[in-house]
Amino acid sequence: MPTPLCAPDLCEQLCEHPQAVCLAKAAMLPEEEARQVAGIFKMLGDPTRMKILHALSTRELCVCDIAAVVAMGQSAVSHQLRLLRGSRLVKYRKEGKLAWYSLDDAHISLLLAQGLEHIRHR
Repeated sequence: MPTPLCAPDLCEQLCEHPQAVCLAKAAMLPEEEARQVAGIFKMLGDPTRMKILHALSTRELCVCDIAAVVAMGQSAVSHQLRLLRGSRLVKYRKEGKLAWYSLDDAHISLLLAQGLEHIRHR
């Protein structure tokens, strides 16, 4: 009889380690926090939004500047900025008729830096 194929990412023997399960359950994220973090990563999952965030990690930019950097129309950029603002990843301020955008806080810069470091690490 041929050897059954086993998925390499599954345990070959069914067992549980009660202490490890208990500790992992105690450290589990509350549902609301898990939903919020997943929402942030969903926002980060779009290449256009990542380009916008990366540009804003260098300096505050107005919508016109962001549109030029990512080579998109202002209305498309404005839509992406509205989504990013709703997720508290960016903030803006008005100066006359201009809307200036920046990252909401230093945590966003750290997320971007960590992501880049991870993909560039070999």
